[in-house]
Amino acid sequence: MAVDAHAQAEGGSAEETVRRRDLAVRAAVEQGLLNEETPLLCLLDTAGIRASAAALTSAFDRALAPGTPVLHAFAVKAAPLVPVLRLLADAGLGCEVASPGELALARAAGVPPERIVLDSPAKTAAELREALALGVAVNADNRQELERLDALVAAAAPASPIGVRINPQTGAGTIGALSTATATSKFGIALRDPGARAWLVRAYLDRPWLTRLHTHSGSQGVPLALIAEGVRELYALAEEINTAAGRRQVDTLDIGGGLPVNFASDAATPTWTEYVGELRSAVPGLFSGAYGLVTEFGRALTAKHGLVLSRVEYTKSTGGRAIALTHAGVQLLTRTVYAPAAWPVRILPYSAKGTPLTGPLIPQDIAGPACFAGDLLAAARELPPLSPGDLVCVPDTGAYAFTAHYGYNSLPRPPVHGFTVTPSDEVRFRLARAAQSPSAIPPEAGAATPDALL
Repeated sequence: MAVDAHAQAEGGSAEETVRRRDLAVRAAVEQGLLNEETPLLCLLDTAGIRASAAALTSAFDRALAPGTPVLHAFAVKAAPLVPVLRLLADAGLGCEVASPGELALARAAGVPPERIVLDSPAKTAAELREALALGVAVNADNRQELERLDALVAAAAPASPIGVRINPQTGAGTIGALSTATATSKFGIALRDPGARAWLVRAYLDRPWLTRLHTHSGSQGVPLALIAEGVRELYALAEEINTAAGRRQVDTLDIGGGLPVNFASDAATPTWTEYVGELRSAVPGLFSGAYGLVTEFGRALTAKHGLVLSRVEYTKSTGGRAIALTHAGVQLLTRTVYAPAAWPVRILPYSAKGTPLTGPLIPQDIAGPACFAGDLLAAARELPPLSPGDLVCVPDTGAYAFTAHYGYNSLPRPPVHGFTVTPSDEVRFRLARAAQSPSAIPPEAGAATPDALL
């Protein structure tokens, strides 16, 4: 598929992203955010996040029939920080939540219930009652949940739009653990299982309050064509239900999210325009205005706009291998440490003054602080020689990384700052999440009840 001017514009901001990043790293040192007392911090490029949100909304707006209702709901699990949700809400996005905690975060960010979608394969009756009372959209995952909703709807007319999640069973991408449309995925009602399609049509005919259909066929490692195939299956089922009903019962299609992210370079690919183009080729009726749309993107909106910055505490050589010991490890990049082949990250070296580090390249391990041998962000990575006090920067970490801290070794959560760059290249930081002090950890670990097990 040819890439049009809009797609080129989306992918052409890599130089500006790099420029802002270099300015932010140097400013973090110069302004004292990174020092011996605070050797680790995380940064979010607010201009980059806003640009991603604008590119998403404009790509769909250009393709959709005028007046088509559309809600782009950010997948909260990708970056569960209230200031991030607030920033995206200010950019016009809602929230997709998958737990009571995520719903609480969305509400704390001021996102109105009508701009929130609840997805989870294991919602309790209490969670469903709360969502229906608030007017939060609900996607039922399975037959038993639909039966639970029958009772709740009978007791009180819902204020929420309600749909059913299907698994189109269209196949896996390159990362099995993230592939949600396999033959045996735990999510949704399997569309190709014997009798399932006919049961779904009848379920809708018997429940006029079911007005949405949902699928999520994309994720990291899933090609655009395979994502579009899942959406095509969703659209075809909606048409079948509405034909059987003799009316437009299904009025909204929730097509999920899962646009993959390029972690190999600063280029933001694939672009939103490429994704929409793939959908238009595979499912042209999706853009006719016959259905409202909901999307649920997460990683692709924020990943490339976050970075981890750590001082190198020590360096050493073991068995002929150079090792840089840093404060950034499994607690921030859990997937990389436990599945490095699926989730490799780039390591960008900077001097102690925050300037890009250059020099002859040698293989080095970039190690984290956790007490197990596998806590490595990179093994035998070719980098200029690192010394104590130098900095390592890990870009593309604005989703599923430092935003959701992993408490291994009771390592405290680092501070998270958003940053903006003025036209005169002044970098301004705003604290989005304060550093966790060591004294805050015992209360979370039962310090109030020390004798409970005696």
